[in-house]
Amino acid sequence: MATKINVRVNRKKPESMTRQIREQLNDLIDAGALAAGTFLPSERELANTLDVARNVVRGAYEQLMEAGKLVSEGRKGRSVSGGGRKSSGGGRSTTGGRSTTKKRSSGKASKGSKARKK
Repeated sequence: MATKINVRVNRKKPESMTRQIREQLNDLIDAGALAAGTFLPSERELANTLDVARNVVRGAYEQLMEAGKLVSEGRKGRSVSGGGRKSSGGGRSTTGGRSTTKKRSSGKASKGSKARKK
């Protein structure tokens, strides 16, 4: 279950709302108020609480993931990482040094892959 966090945005500040959220979450993590393994609210939940667009929260979460402060746990959500340092993978999931990104098929079979009739 996600933890209730005390984050506020001020629309009158010159800093973007994404930056305000990111910095407040970063400060909470650094201060230990958000311990390693603590799940954050979903993008939608936090966006509704703060009355901002979901992309604003998504941007803050992604920037914290790139910094190594958060990790994505798939459908479970995002949680505070244990290390707090930027990982060598740059925030991307890798398996044995290979990227886990799948290639899309064009839908056409190559010459050598068609079954031949005799």
